[in-house]
Amino acid sequence: MAVTFTKYGRLFYCDPGTEDYTVGEAVLVPTDDGPEVATVVWAPTEVPEQVDGLLDVVGRASQTDLDRDEHHRRRRAEIRVAAKRAVRRLGLPMKVAAVDYVDTRRDVDLLAVVYFTAPHRVDFRELVRDLAREVRARVELRQIGARDEARLQGGIGPCGRDLCCATFLRDFEPVSVRLARDQDLPLNPLKISGACGKLMCCLAYEHPLYVDFKRGAPPLGETVQTADGAVTGRVVGYNVPSGTVLVRDQETGRRCACPKADVCGSRQGFEAAVAAGMRPSPTDPEDTADSP
Repeated sequence: MAVTFTKYGRLFYCDPGTEDYTVGEAVLVPTDDGPEVATVVWAPTEVPEQVDGLLDVVGRASQTDLDRDEHHRRRRAEIRVAAKRAVRRLGLPMKVAAVDYVDTRRDVDLLAVVYFTAPHRVDFRELVRDLAREVRARVELRQIGARDEARLQGGIGPCGRDLCCATFLRDFEPVSVRLARDQDLPLNPLKISGACGKLMCCLAYEHPLYVDFKRGAPPLGETVQTADGAVTGRVVGYNVPSGTVLVRDQETGRRCACPKADVCGSRQGFEAAVAAGMRPSPTDPEDTADSP
């Protein structure tokens, strides 16, 4: 099953054991700082194969656990307000992105971790002293990048869905402009950048789909014909998500979307594909062995 620690936050997959949990139920999930309350997003589901590395759910959250979780939420909100107020008072060039509060039930171990972004290194020693005195806890400040800030804060991407980094992405892969060029996207930074201002992460994990599609599709500008012979025209584009090729009809000039498997290229293109090993030869012994 899948759980999340914050609303619309990142999903964590767990092993429910023999219990049957329902969507929206509060459960205890082990973390580095002890069991924490999480909400079930996907109910327990049988999978056909063994999955390793899953967290074992401790059990259902009691009222005491829910009260402690609510107390932590209030403390995080209070510390965030206090941190922003202190940053503004000291005039530091930094922005508070998120706050994490750890309570190990011993006053000496109360820990508040403040995540912030800044264009360069910041001397925050005075900020730590003032903030620790105000919130009565040990304070740590950690500088993060633009991508990590988007992951912590969440939001909606240009596609209209929740940010990938805040939901299912575990690690950030390097993204280059070459990936956008291979996917025939406009090289306008405003169109291929995400909420963090960096190149969108989906350019990296969607790239293999476009490479595989173009490997077996007729090249742009080639004259092709559909399997039923109804359309003969020139390839003018691709629609990779739908698996279709855009063909401009020679007679009417109208564009039509044809499945890639139904589009046949010219004889010269077919012979070139056979020579490159991309298509089987019609005289291949393996193809004719069973023929009468």
